[in-house]
Amino acid sequence: MKKILYTLILFTTVVSCNKEKAAFNKDVDDRINEQLGNYESIITGSANGWTATLVTKLGNTYSFYFRFNESNRVFMNCDFDTTTAGVQKESSFRLKSLQQPCLIFDTYSYIHMLADPDASVNGGYYGGGLISDFEFSIDTCTVDSILLTGRFNGSKAIMRKATVQDRAAWENKQVRNNMTGLANLGKILNYFKRLTYNGTEYEIQINTIFKTAVITWKDASGTVHTVTTPYYFSPAGIQFTIPVVNGSTTITGFTITGFNSTTNTIQVKVNNTDATIAGAIKPINPDVQAARQWWNWGAAAQSYWISVDGFHVNGVDDAFDVHSLRTDTSSYYYFTYWPGIQPSSGSSFDALVPFYYIPAINDIDFHYGTAAKPAFQSDGRVVFSSLGDLTVGPYPTTGPAFKTKDLLYSTTSGWWFVQTGETSYDMVSAKDAKAWISWRN
Repeated sequence: MKKILYTLILFTTVVSCNKEKAAFNKDVDDRINEQLGNYESIITGSANGWTATLVTKLGNTYSFYFRFNESNRVFMNCDFDTTTAGVQKESSFRLKSLQQPCLIFDTYSYIHMLADPDASVNGGYYGGGLISDFEFSIDTCTVDSILLTGRFNGSKAIMRKATVQDRAAWENKQVRNNMTGLANLGKILNYFKRLTYNGTEYEIQINTIFKTAVITWKDASGTVHTVTTPYYFSPAGIQFTIPVVNGSTTITGFTITGFNSTTNTIQVKVNNTDATIAGAIKPINPDVQAARQWWNWGAAAQSYWISVDGFHVNGVDDAFDVHSLRTDTSSYYYFTYWPGIQPSSGSSFDALVPFYYIPAINDIDFHYGTAAKPAFQSDGRVVFSSLGDLTVGPYPTTGPAFKTKDLLYSTTSGWWFVQTGETSYDMVSAKDAKAWISWRN
């Protein structure tokens, strides 16, 4: 019986080996090298290069232009900023089998900037950057398109064979010019911006760091709608990953055609129709709960909100130059707003306080502050009034700290609150929306 069983096993093994030999007339290494060679010929064989979109793990979309050569060099542009869009970067790449075929950008380039763990490089998170990749597994590869998946963070990319026109658009800085055109939003002094198209006003909030746009509008019946979409730049302009659908109207992006300095409006085309983007002094749909949520978090956590740059006023960041604050022994660190300090004492109050870094104690502390009282309005605004200055030290009567305090209290119309993230809010002057401060915890 054992002899019969052994004979069957031996027979099965021989048949199996013969089948494998019949199925593959080359060994594993030869097959892998042949596949990598085919991929390389496709990638380097596109004379006009490739256009690409990369979606990070956070869901943000960036557009790229790549041109690969047979010497393992790649020339690229990216819509990360106007420099990366306008100045072509040369670096290296390689194809390698790491359990599956991979495309690796192996010297620092624009694609690395998104994944750089130093947040000062890309405005993302310390230790993670914008949660992207520069090593990709090749999911599919044809002469027209290549699908990629990031090996570490799972970001997704698709490369499409570029045309002569695609290459010219990047090399002639057409994409960069579209980015410069969008930067004209900063010339509109109001915090709130409205796109007027086909009889409807669409409020647009643009986050240039995380490449997202929030579009809010009211339909014909007065119902409020909001779409939050990643966006990216192409030769055609600004493209929304998620379209805005308002009845029979669909908006997939817009092309910027000019800026009118007299009216402070941006001229655009939507679906090849003229439209404008202008400033507004209030949100289309005020979040009536945002201010209380902001205040309640600080009071419940017995902690404060911080703002590094202070107020933006009339188009100027850090309009009061709070970074210049100094004493003989310490320097400015950040401004804080602390809701509901000492509730257990029965004399709870809010405090606006600039913190300083003090070398002698190698820590931060404050020298003075002012106590505030918020009055929450039913429409979502908050009006702040003064309860007097804190007794820890005299509050300055001139300079950046004084101007910051004065603006908080002098805006009798109050402040709108706009939640910009899970732990961040913008506080916008309800007088004219030309002054605001960003708070985060």
